[in-house]
Order: sequence, then C-alpha cells, then structure tokens
Amino acid sequence: MTPAPAPPEREQGLPPAVAMRHIHKRFGAVLANRDVTLTVRAGTVHGIVGENGAGKSTLMSILYGFFQADSGAIEVDGRPVKIGGSRDAIALGIGMVHQHFMLVDTLSALDNVMLGAEPGWRLLPARRQVRQRLDAQMRDTGLVVDLDARVADLPVGERQRLEILKALYRGARILILDEPTAVLTPQETEALFTTLRGLRERGATILLITHKLKEIMALCDAVTVMRGGQVVLDCATADTSLDGLAAAMVGRPVDLGRDSHAAAPGAVLLQATALAWTDAMGVARLADVSLTLRAGEIVGVAGVSGNGQGELLDVLSGLLTPDAGALQVGPQRYTPAHWIDPRRARELRIAHVPEDRQRRGLVLPFCAWESAVLGYQQWPRYDRAGWMRRRVMQDDCAAMMERYDVRPRNPMLRCSKFSGGNQQKLVLAREAAPEPSVLLVGQPTRGVDIGAIEFIHGRLRAMRDAGGAVLLVSSELDEILALSDRVIVMNGGRIAGEMPIEQSSVGALGRLMGGAGR
Repeated sequence: MTPAPAPPEREQGLPPAVAMRHIHKRFGAVLANRDVTLTVRAGTVHGIVGENGAGKSTLMSILYGFFQADSGAIEVDGRPVKIGGSRDAIALGIGMVHQHFMLVDTLSALDNVMLGAEPGWRLLPARRQVRQRLDAQMRDTGLVVDLDARVADLPVGERQRLEILKALYRGARILILDEPTAVLTPQETEALFTTLRGLRERGATILLITHKLKEIMALCDAVTVMRGGQVVLDCATADTSLDGLAAAMVGRPVDLGRDSHAAAPGAVLLQATALAWTDAMGVARLADVSLTLRAGEIVGVAGVSGNGQGELLDVLSGLLTPDAGALQVGPQRYTPAHWIDPRRARELRIAHVPEDRQRRGLVLPFCAWESAVLGYQQWPRYDRAGWMRRRVMQDDCAAMMERYDVRPRNPMLRCSKFSGGNQQKLVLAREAAPEPSVLLVGQPTRGVDIGAIEFIHGRLRAMRDAGGAVLLVSSELDEILALSDRVIVMNGGRIAGEMPIEQSSVGALGRLMGGAGR
C-alpha cells in the first residue's frame, strides 16, 4: 500500500498548533504508526478517523506523552518539542479526554479536578481556590457540573463535561478527545458539540478521534484518515463526503443500509409479560413491559439511554430478578419467585452481549482465550472432571478470532490490549459461538469503526436468517432502522410504542422517544 503524500501546511500566517512529522512507532511485530505526518491548524476542530487498530489512538498517545515515537519529530505552535510524558504535554497546553473516563468514582467532581494539581497543601483553602476557578470556567464555557456530587452519581454527559473541565483547568489549549460521544445520548452529543464549537471560537484547537463519520462532517474543519498505521487521506471536510471517508477507512465501498431480506417471523421463542423492576432509590426502571420475540426476526429497542433498555436486557438474561411479571421460554415459565439465572439462560440458548463490554463483557486482565469462554467454562467441551481443557479453549478462541476478524489474532494477548472494536467482536464471537436461539445484544457497535459495524451487522442478520431471534438495544437510530424488522420504543421504563419497520422513521421514533406519541 502506498502511503498518502504528506499533507500541505494549512496555516495562514500562524504556525500550526500541532505538527507531527514522519512518526514511526512499533510494538513488537506490530508497526502501529508508519511515517505518519499530521498538521493541525490552530483554532480548528480536526477529525482523525480510521478502523480499530489503524494507529490513530497510538498517534494521539504519542502527542500526549503516553508513548514515545521510535522516530519522527513533533512541533507545538511552530516550536520543536520533546514530550517524554503527560506532564510535558500538559505543560505545553495539551489535554486529553479518554474514551473510558479517567475519574475516581468515590471522589467528588471538585476533588477529581484537584487531584494531582492541588494549588497548596492546605486542603480547605485549596478547594476554595479551585472552586472559584472552576466556577469562572463553567460560566465562560457552559460546561456546567455539580462540583459537590460524587462522580459515581453523575450522569454520563456530566462526567464527559467534567473531564473537559479538568483538562481546561490544567491549561489545555489543544484538546484531544478520544471517542467522546461513544456513551452519550443524542441530546448529550449535541450539547457537547455546542460546547466544542464555543471552545473553537475562543481559540482552542481540538483533535477529535471518532468512528462516527456524520460527526466529522457536522463538526470538523479538516479530517485525516488512517489505515494500517498510515495516513491515506488528509483534506478539508468540505472536500470529501461520508462515502469518501468510509471508503478511505476500509479501502472499499461500505454499505450500512437495509438489506433486501423480508422478515418471515416464525414460532415464539421468548415472551415477557408485564415486567416491572424498581431500583434501590425507589425509581421504577421497568413498568408493565411486555414483548414477544419470534424466530427469524430482529426486534430493535430504541430510546434515549437510561429509559429501561439496559434493565430489560438484564432481566431477560437473568442478571436481574424483576419485582413482577413473567417470562415464557419454550415450555418453561418463570416468575419472580423462581427467575432464571445467567447459567439457566445459557441452557435455554439465550445469549447476552452486554452494553458495557469492558465492565460486564470481559475481564480486562485476562487473556483473550480466558474471556472467550466466560460463562461457558463448565461446558463439557471445556471441563474434564473439574480440570480446564486449556488447549481446547485456546483453539476455540483462535477460531472465533478468525471467524469474527478479531485483530490481532492472538489468544494469549490480554483483553485490555485490544482496541474497543476488537473487544466488542470478541464478546459477540463468544456469545454467538453456541448458536443461541435468542441473542440479547446491547449497543453492538458503540465505539466501533465503520468496517467493523458492517461486519457486526452482517453477523446479526445471519443469526436472524438462521432462525434465531435478536433483541437489539441501540442508541443509534440509523442502526435500529438498518437492522430491525420491528421496533419497540422505550420511554420512562415503559413501552411507548411499537411499529413495523415499514412505518418507522427517525421522526416517528424520535417523537415516541420524547414521549410525544406517534
């Protein structure tokens, strides 16, 4: 593959905010960055896109000092710099907000900002000083956060704002955002974009790593596409298109639209009736929820995050016991007094891909082969008189990785070392391997590149076409519309409406999501 030529300098009068020239970075046999040159004009939003494992996060980690390049040069504001660690980057005015937030859940928002940047050794005066600065920053930027709340109690959108505030408090003028909208609702995403546009108007430079190409076109002034560790496209967003970006990312045209399959639902595989569940705070997360899943169909569940979709998946998979309701799976009927547990669910051929792959789908310190058998380790294939058949597990993991294109194909690699998209494919491969009758899947393509999205969509359709039932929870309406044969909308823990895909549209679903009715 021939690398793209180095992009031209775009600055007019001012030096670029960031210039990374001929960057090489190798991890063992993997060449993560190969002769990468990136120029970012000051006061702009610059998008960086590419497949999982394309090298974009490695490149930004070099800029922030997490890694050091094997060769190449970096300039900030036109001056050559050496960035040996994150302290050097912060001193140069570079801040980074990671995809998985770097916050201490048990501390307050205020203490999270102070941590490691205390203005003095006396705690109370330091807190007052930090609060004054943050109050001023919140007024100036619109990034409003409850400084006294524990981080664990903050909604996801507020945690995102806190991470940005933390970077700005440390003097960031150049802000790196890694998949900032991966866990945000559409409303929170729009609020974030409003904030980022405001920061750009105030002179900040923003580097945005994202898999969502619509966000690139809506927000960014320029975009760099990486593939296989190299830059393959570098241009103004006005000079490209969604299709052009997608093709540059994967090296071929990509189709994420609906297929021509006409659903022919068969026998009822799962039926839930009047499910209800109230959390420890007394909030009704599920209220009178009933649904039916039939063989040969994908049922999409749309709704703003936090309206009961996650709890629905947990109840159906046996992770939660409802307060009321019933579940029928084949001839078996379950009530809250005798609810299924995850092991029984697997025996009933119900598989579950959780919404949060890192907290609930994998054990990050485990090797890939260990996570690839989680929940199935006591199956006769893997258990011989109480002894694990490691070689069989490792061989099966290698086969899963081959079938689901998990990169790198190394069963011995720790799960934490895989990119988010490859972690997702590993979880999906594990749950699909036993050929379940019912697949419960939450946010299957969150933080996943467009090529992997196309692949995962194909696998979900293949499960449906083989006679399975798929219950798909997604915050992406485009995904719901592309995959579903029937759509359920949840609002406030209830089913606000249900419609066949032929009657579904973004507008119709949006009205139901907002509680306005059809």
